[in-house]
Amino acid sequence: MENHIEVQEQHDKGFTLVELLIVIVILGILATVTVFAVRGITDQGKTSTCQADSKTLQTAYEAYVAQYGGTSVPITGGALPANASAAFTTAGLGADPELTLVNAGFMRGTGSSNWILSPTGGLTIQGASGAVASPANPSKNGCLVTDI
Repeated sequence: MENHIEVQEQHDKGFTLVELLIVIVILGILATVTVFAVRGITDQGKTSTCQADSKTLQTAYEAYVAQYGGTSVPITGGALPANASAAFTTAGLGADPELTLVNAGFMRGTGSSNWILSPTGGLTIQGASGAVASPANPSKNGCLVTDI
């Protein structure tokens, strides 16, 4: 009788707990770095939008004053400039200075929820709720009081 002892080789068929934990920790670190990187990009985008809206309104106001004279943009109930274009005469004055600038052809459309343009060209920062930013409430829609 021969004794045959069969030796079975063990084959690893998976990962150890330590290997899995190391991978999970590395993935967690990568996720954290990505979240903070994206947050910075978003903040820069909001600031850029705020500054671009401000510059667009200022430029449109200056173009209106340069073409039609005066020191303010008329609104509904005001008088159209004597040398108003036919398109401007047809569209008429807007309910607010921004709409008048659109009707006059100096802006493509309103929609800046960041700023309010006064008839005299002054800009006031505003949020979607209508609240004006102040040192006590320094941010509305990404526009900081320091961006003004």
